[in-house]
Amino acid sequence: MEKKRILFVDDEPNILDGMKRMLRSLRKGLDMHFAESGRKALEIMAQQPVDVVVSDMRMPGMNGAELLAETKEKYPQIIRIMLTGQADEKSVLRTIGLVHQFLAKPCEPERLKITLHRACLLSNLLTQPDLRKVVAGIDILPSLPSVYVEVQKLLADPDSSVGDVAHCISKDIGMSAKVLQLVNSAFFGLFQHVKSPEQAVHLLGLDNIKALVLTVQVFAQYEGGGMSSVFLKELMNHSMAVGACAQKIAEQAGNKELADHALIAGLMHDVGKLVLAANMGEEYGQALALAKDENVSIQEAEFKIFKAGHAEIGAYLLGLWGFPSPVIDAIAYHHRPQKYPGTSFEPLTAVYAANILAHEQGGLSGQDEYLARVGCLEQIENWRELCLMENRDE
Repeated sequence: MEKKRILFVDDEPNILDGMKRMLRSLRKGLDMHFAESGRKALEIMAQQPVDVVVSDMRMPGMNGAELLAETKEKYPQIIRIMLTGQADEKSVLRTIGLVHQFLAKPCEPERLKITLHRACLLSNLLTQPDLRKVVAGIDILPSLPSVYVEVQKLLADPDSSVGDVAHCISKDIGMSAKVLQLVNSAFFGLFQHVKSPEQAVHLLGLDNIKALVLTVQVFAQYEGGGMSSVFLKELMNHSMAVGACAQKIAEQAGNKELADHALIAGLMHDVGKLVLAANMGEEYGQALALAKDENVSIQEAEFKIFKAGHAEIGAYLLGLWGFPSPVIDAIAYHHRPQKYPGTSFEPLTAVYAANILAHEQGGLSGQDEYLARVGCLEQIENWRELCLMENRDE
């Protein structure tokens, strides 16, 4: 396997020397380069391919935001990671559309190693270079017009609370994904077990949410494309149902963290459809028509058009944004769990089952290969009843 090329940028030579020492153990797997300015970093990128850029925020001449803005424009396929201090919170919010992940400075060695390792593995999820370039260039996801308008009204109302705004945002996949991206960021000091999009909004606080919506404008109203507004509404409703059912199924395993990951993965399992509709709308419209005309599943139609499906595309995007590995795995494999190497109950198990039960495409089979492997065949009827109860409660 070819080594991944990582470019570190910092104007302080001592910082770069420290990184070289810190990451010495990774030299066999990574081809690491170091630049003392943004201009020098751009020269390196012009001379050879780079997979990941890790840049300091505050640098003379060209700062980190300017460097990553130019990187995004010229080399959108490059994964962009920012190192910055807590005092830069306002600057971070202004650069949220440029940066895939933020790391607090100074960064713990293990956190940096884990972040780099996961970034380098992402290409395994999505093998099409052109699609990787499209997805890596995405900064916002479309939101339901009705939810977008409601959030705007709540933020303009001095009597509305963070709870009101949180509840509203939690009803929308695109908005939820963006707040979860920030909460998953080590920069905000919030890298912790997050139970739901609603909790993520509470952790960020009303001021940061207002900045994201009104100033940074990282939430965007859906304006058409490959999906009708009716289709988008159905997608949102289905995602909410799968998230709730996946959480119920996983709660029976007695692991709270696993259940919370199942909720988030269930909510986000079809986020790749939003990516395709917002960025390749005409082609995605063709995929929807193909699925209908040939009576095949949407993922089969997607593979015919894009050589990849919404599961892989959504997992790649949320992997770029630093979502936890169990969530990424559940999204990536929810249509093909038999290809996943695990042999025990995981968030993937809950999302896979909840998605099928929500669609009831023939229901879950007592001969299901994956469920047999993880020892869950005897749970099918129980899960079906749980999902029916959840749907009745709504």
